[in-house]
Order: sequence, then structure tokens, then C-alpha cells
Amino acid sequence: MQLEKLQAFVLSNSDYGESDRIVSLFTLEHGRLRGFARGARNSRKRFGPALETFARIDVQLSQKDGLSSLRGADVITLYSGIRGELGAIAHALYTCELVECLTPEGVPLPRLYRLLAAYLERLDSGQLDEADRRMFEINLLNILGYRPSLEECSRCGAKYDGHGALLQQDGELVCRFCAATGRKLPLPALQRLGSCLDTSRFGQIPFDEESLAAAACLLDESIAGHASRKLKSLDFLQQICP
Repeated sequence: MQLEKLQAFVLSNSDYGESDRIVSLFTLEHGRLRGFARGARNSRKRFGPALETFARIDVQLSQKDGLSSLRGADVITLYSGIRGELGAIAHALYTCELVECLTPEGVPLPRLYRLLAAYLERLDSGQLDEADRRMFEINLLNILGYRPSLEECSRCGAKYDGHGALLQQDGELVCRFCAATGRKLPLPALQRLGSCLDTSRFGQIPFDEESLAAAACLLDESIAGHASRKLKSLDFLQQICP
């Protein structure tokens, strides 16, 4: 089996047996992969700290269906700035679990790889802003084809007017003529989320308190609707950053 050298983020890891480790990776070249690292818990020379969650690494592996075989890894960055701040750790763990939960296995997603890199770098610099989390989420949903309809009603196709949109229980966004009830999402919140899709730089789109709360409601519903399971890291994030 040919040995490949890939760029990757460690999304999660779990111990296996007495010395091995199973690792979920998000690679630039092949998207999400799962790998088996034999002896990883004992081999500081081959792996060291490289398999820690949200580390960015160069990894050598033999790709296989199911579990690839990890032969070694070198650290690009461990994001020490994140690891020194509990709130940043919570956001980084949530982001990695979100990518792991929503992405298909073995499908290259270079735009999402770059987005994840930019967000972790933002957290590592000491910037902890809820608007950044929401920008990451809306861009992730957009890349994966799950983006809610921010500009026009998902039923009739009419542009939203000054009344904004109504969020339905299943996460659908509709205009006030297509539904009589639903949580009202003001137009400025939808416009700000739309603006998040036009820039690759975090911290560029300001959210007022009302717009941020509305964006949070929409994105939480959308993510829950597409996630195959409840995210364990979300409880931790909500405890640390209520």
C-alpha cells in the first residue's frame, strides 16, 4: 500500500487496547479519514503530541477503506494559545466535532479545510467572539450545501421584505405570506449572515445583540437538523460560554 504524506487536522482520538489509538482526521487532500495509529501511546518518536485534538499536522499514512494505517506524524502547530484558555478550548473542540459530524468520509473539501484553519488561528490569537463561531457555522453549511435560504422564501421564492423571515420548527425559513407562525428572524440578521459568505476573514462582519441572537437560533436549528447525533462538545461549550 502506497504511503502518502497529507496535511491534516486532528478532529478526535480514542485509545484502543493498551497502546494504540484511533484518530479522526480532516485532511486537505482527501477530506475526513479515520486512521489506526499502532503504538501511538507509547511511541514519542513517531507521533509525540501530534495526535492531540485540533492539532494541525503532517501525517504519513497508507489509505484504506475504513481505517487507514498511520505510520507517523509531525506537528505543524498545536495552537498553544487555544490550549491556555478554557473558552477557546471549548470552541475548538466544538468546531472539530461539528466538522467530524457533518462531513462525508473521503471527500476533499479544501474550502472547509482553509475555513477551519482560519478559525483556529483566530482562536489561537486570543480572539473569542460568538460572531466568529456563527460565521464559521454559516460558511460550513454553505460549503456542504446545507445553507438555509437567507435571501428569499424557501417555498414561494419571494424576496424577504422588511418583516424578515419566519423560522419553522424543522429549520425552514419562509416569508410571512407562506406561514402564519414561526420565530421571527429580522432582515438585518439574515443580511449579516449573508455578508459572512462574502469574506474569508473573521472579525469583519459586526453583529448587534439582536441580530446575533437571531443568527444563533437559525444556525442551531439548521445544524441540529443535519447532524446525525447530538454533539457532546456542545454541552461543554454552553457550560463554559453560556
